Amino acid sequence: MGGSRVQVNKAHKSRFTSKSSRQAHRIPLIGNSRIAKSNKNAMKGARAIRIQRTKMLRDQKRATLLKDKRALSGPSSSPRIIVLCGLSSAVNLDMLAKELFILLSGEESGAISATVASQTYKLRTTVLIAPYGDLVADLIAFVVSVNSLNDGCETGFIDTFGIQCLSVFRAIGLPSTTVLIRDLPAGMREKQNVKKNAISCLGSELPEDCRFYPADTKEELHKFMWLFKDQHLSAPHWRSHRPYLVSQEVGLELDNNKPGKCTLLVSGYVRAHNLSVNQLVHVSGAGDFQLDKIDVLKDPVPLNEKKGFNSMDSDNPNCIQVVATLKPDALKQEPLVVENIPDPLAGEQTWPTEADMEEANANNKKRKLQRKKLPRGTSDYQAAWIVEDSDDDVADGSVEEGDGMVLDGHKNNFTREESNQSESESVYNMENFDEETEADTDMADDANLTREQIEAEIKKLKDASGLDQEFPDEVDTPLDIPAKKRFAKYRGLKSFRTSSWDPQESLPQEYARIFNFDNFTKTQNHVLAKALKIDQGDEDSSVQVGSYVRLHLKDVAVDLASKIYNLSQRFPMVACGLLQHESKMSVLHFSIKKHDSYDAPVKSKENFTFHVGFRQFVARPVFSSDNINSDKHKMERFLLPGSFLIASIYAPISFPPMPLVVLKNKHGDVPAVAAVGSLRSVDPYRIILKKIILTGYPLRVSKKKATVRYMFHNPEDVRWFKPVELYTKCGRRGLIKDSVGTHGAMKCVFNGVIQQHDTVCMSLYKRAYPKWPEQLFPLHCINTNKNIERKIIEINLIFAQQKLFLKVLNPIKFSLSLSTTEALHGSSRRLIEDLKWKKPVSILLLTEALHGPGRRWIEDLKWKKPLINKMKANKRLYHKMSILLLSGFLNNLSNIIVI
Repeated sequence: MGGSRVQVNKAHKSRFTSKSSRQAHRIPLIGNSRIAKSNKNAMKGARAIRIQRTKMLRDQKRATLLKDKRALSGPSSSPRIIVLCGLSSAVNLDMLAKELFILLSGEESGAISATVASQTYKLRTTVLIAPYGDLVADLIAFVVSVNSLNDGCETGFIDTFGIQCLSVFRAIGLPSTTVLIRDLPAGMREKQNVKKNAISCLGSELPEDCRFYPADTKEELHKFMWLFKDQHLSAPHWRSHRPYLVSQEVGLELDNNKPGKCTLLVSGYVRAHNLSVNQLVHVSGAGDFQLDKIDVLKDPVPLNEKKGFNSMDSDNPNCIQVVATLKPDALKQEPLVVENIPDPLAGEQTWPTEADMEEANANNKKRKLQRKKLPRGTSDYQAAWIVEDSDDDVADGSVEEGDGMVLDGHKNNFTREESNQSESESVYNMENFDEETEADTDMADDANLTREQIEAEIKKLKDASGLDQEFPDEVDTPLDIPAKKRFAKYRGLKSFRTSSWDPQESLPQEYARIFNFDNFTKTQNHVLAKALKIDQGDEDSSVQVGSYVRLHLKDVAVDLASKIYNLSQRFPMVACGLLQHESKMSVLHFSIKKHDSYDAPVKSKENFTFHVGFRQFVARPVFSSDNINSDKHKMERFLLPGSFLIASIYAPISFPPMPLVVLKNKHGDVPAVAAVGSLRSVDPYRIILKKIILTGYPLRVSKKKATVRYMFHNPEDVRWFKPVELYTKCGRRGLIKDSVGTHGAMKCVFNGVIQQHDTVCMSLYKRAYPKWPEQLFPLHCINTNKNIERKIIEINLIFAQQKLFLKVLNPIKFSLSLSTTEALHGSSRRLIEDLKWKKPVSILLLTEALHGPGRRWIEDLKWKKPLINKMKANKRLYHKMSILLLSGFLNNLSNIIVI
């Protein structure tokens, strides 16, 4: 029949293997052999290893915290810096600083800003008064007064100036903070209510861990200092990357071998990190310098007197004993390189081929065979210099139909022979017909400007800022200059986001002086790792944190050193160690925002002072937007309120994170905070494009076609810009078809129906760069060698103590000199000594030498109009002046008029 119908299944492949052999692959391997059972002891060992590793990490963190605490509060630590900042004008900071000094030292005389070692609190402290010391403060004590409530402050305990100070402190990074409340009422309940009001008013402006203390009596200050002794202090992150010191003493040593140069001596305590003698050192506002040597000195203010320096052991009590001296290694010392040396022959050159040489020889032979019509008596040498006009040249004013500008970097049919613009004319046009000239960029920096002239300059800037907001990037085509010459540097882009732009194309000459990194992030990690090794390195080349040292900065200009010395007599200077490459110039980009208190326009390419961490630069930035989805960024002419922009400047390299405060000098006035921000990157090849918009208006409209006028004023410009795409403010896009007439009208076609009221636009772009500063550091800009122009002053003096009113009818001639800089600072004792019985009277009217009320009358002084001509002062008047000055000149000066 059909055979057997019994079902036959496929046999299993493992029919000859045992059950144990089938489970062998699940048993783990130990070495090269298999075991039958899992090793439970191995599991227990892995758990023990994890527990041990966790304990080790916890111990390391605890040791790090303990080390930081000992470094900040131990006997070998550097003194803690307390900066007192008043949040209102009703606060008397001088009195509070004096009370703290008496509490710490137990003495009622001495320099308030000096470092004090307190045996009671086992603490060394330096008390400074803002605005000096905010960058190096270990603790900022904001001082408020109850009297400010009675003075009518709109915001309670803080006035407008206090709000501005708080915003700047937040921009640079707040260290540990506290609030001291002064002038509290006597009752306990009233004190608690005032403290609650202060917390509710200032709690949102300050960090959460900020504490509030009453600070009227000695017992209250004692409680504050006792808690401050054990307080864990936190510093801004940017301050923990570089060593720095606050000057306790500044001196000079002249170098006879180098005329005009000297050695600057800066003494202070090393903070944050170990300082290597091979590092470069930056003095704030002055520049970068190399170290000649470092002297490690005996601590002048030891916490433990037995270990400190005893002045009785030395013959000279003013001499400080030198413990050790560190010399730099010539092979390891960082070179002081600021700018790259440009090579004028470093441009690309291609050697001509044989075909090019043969073609050139043939052209020369052909040129020699051509017969020239020469005047009689002309020699062969003279004939070689005579160029004869060719009949093949294009006639003047004629332009081929294929002429046009380059679009998106692609070449067109335009050649040099077809244009009427020679190479020399092109260079001339590019240099002289740029839109932003120096006159447009800078306001007139003339010290003799009248108030009307300054107000006119400010009004001009405000009008330009308002016009830029209403019609952004729109410019008018000039009538007297062809547009193809006026906008020779510009090109059209089909798409701002996707069109290509070579970042190394047509770079300015300043780019030959700067440095660039192939991988900035990798370089930064390498530099920070190298700086970390200094803390772990040998003691032969670095000094430890907390050591009292004297830095010998070599090759400092004498005039610059004298400026540093004069400033150090008024407030402490800051010297910080630089990381590798931080002295070299490059292009830095900062993310900035306009400050709320600054109401004047902030224009691109103006002179500003950039405070970047401990360093200060004079820069002329260019502002641009921050495009995430494109490699090109649009330049902005003004920094508008509430907007974040990128400011690009030429400056020495800095590694982020670094805070930024931008100051603007208002024609000799006190510098105002214009913007705040932080360092974004260091990249010379960041593409910043300046955009201009040429506008035209439809004359006749026929559906998608229109005749547009007033964009250009001659047909040659129409044909030149023909490849560039057009667009309208209503969203249409189009092209130029042909020119119409002789006045620049043109036929255009669009992708939709065009309206009669619409505006036709054309966008052009060119690359923008920041301006190279004339002086890099602020102290280099102050010229104290030349005498300031002599001025005639009419003075009204009212002296309340003598009950005498003197009106000066004859003007007095004042000689403005540097020798009286210190006379206007603090007490008027030095001023009286300088002016007493001297003919003529000499006085220095400088804003930075005055504080408080003196600043206000200096501001009034600068805006006065000229009233009278220069006249010689009466000699008898000087004797009267010398007598009246004995009763306090600065406090009773009521009216000064500068001529």
